[in-house]
Amino acid sequence: MKKSVLFAAAALVSMSAAAQRAMAPQAPQPKYVFTTVDSVAITPVKNQGNAGTCWCYSGMGFLESELLRTKNKAFDLSEMYVVFKTYEDRAEKAVRTSGDVSFSQGGSLWDVTYAIDHFGLVPDVEMPAGKMYGKTLSAHSELTAIGDPIVAAAAKLRSLQVGADGEQLWKKAFRAVHEVYLGKCPETFTFEGKQYTPMSFKDYLGLKGSDYVNLTSFMHEPYSTGENLGKTFAIEVQDNWRWGQSINMELDDFCKIFEAAIKAGYTIHWASDVSETGFSRQGVVTYNDEAVVESTVSSDQIRLIGADAAAAPKFDPNKEVLPQPQKVVTPEERQAMYDGKTTTDDHGMLIFGITKDQWGNKYFMVKNSWGDASGKYHGIYYVTPEFIRAKTMNIVVNKAAVPADLAAKYGIATAAPAKKGKK
Repeated sequence: MKKSVLFAAAALVSMSAAAQRAMAPQAPQPKYVFTTVDSVAITPVKNQGNAGTCWCYSGMGFLESELLRTKNKAFDLSEMYVVFKTYEDRAEKAVRTSGDVSFSQGGSLWDVTYAIDHFGLVPDVEMPAGKMYGKTLSAHSELTAIGDPIVAAAAKLRSLQVGADGEQLWKKAFRAVHEVYLGKCPETFTFEGKQYTPMSFKDYLGLKGSDYVNLTSFMHEPYSTGENLGKTFAIEVQDNWRWGQSINMELDDFCKIFEAAIKAGYTIHWASDVSETGFSRQGVVTYNDEAVVESTVSSDQIRLIGADAAAAPKFDPNKEVLPQPQKVVTPEERQAMYDGKTTTDDHGMLIFGITKDQWGNKYFMVKNSWGDASGKYHGIYYVTPEFIRAKTMNIVVNKAAVPADLAAKYGIATAAPAKKGKK
């Protein structure tokens, strides 16, 4: 888990594959003027640095927005604490399966939801990124080079040695390496004059994993409605190594959640493929006829299917996208891209608002984790509904963000809506 004058806004509903927007006046180098329609409060943009931990940065941003809504207070939660705990679990699973479960820096959205109830949370000041090597940003290349071989070696061994305390020695070695680079996970700490454990701090925050639901839309599994009411499935990608379960929705219903959640005052934890020409690093993300063909090779494609990065068509991710019609994909087209591995789980981000440009085109506002110097909009990206429809892998939302009719249709038990959060 890669950035135009657009055509007039198209509703986020099912349309034919050829459906397009009517073109707005063209300009050689479009200068966008965005007007916010609706937004939810967020904490400042962070920078994940040189680490594949977008799933956690976006997840902590998601939880921090939840706390702005429920406690009307800004919290800065530690990504590295959840990363460390998640790495330990993933390493154990890789060794138990003799390497059939991969071990890597990546993760799924559900890893953060799982962490709430199983590991708890800590303030960032207790375990900040880069502290162990005198930096303020993560740099995990050396950690990976030294730590990953421990997992690979243990996965291949036919028997594993155990220490006097009953713990397997490879786990001690793995933990020691990660403590050197990430720091020790605190067992207790003081926050605003009171002592907490990670679990009691989670309780103080009032966060519960059961408040959230994982949603997606694919055709190779039955939709979670009718005779399959509430049935879930695990999206088959390597970074969903916990086999986190998703409610499977019809595509039109799935797309309705995005705007409904924002309007109800909830952010959206979003996993998407970002290896398209339309995902400009300048900050405006579009989906057009040319973007249907994968235009570059993502790191996931290289890792999963052995794609040749050198042979990939080249494009400049820093070049602003030219005016193009927006394409609205069908469920069949979306499924084909997933089956053909041109849609992968590249990146985790946070959707927090809806805006329009000066021509009336609609976008979703996205908080990225590439720092506030990323793109033209200080780390905020503007994504068309068509891109989200085509390239979303899955989302995690508060169950109360799901409209009542859709919650009933898909068997999602929701709590009473909590306080609405706005900027």
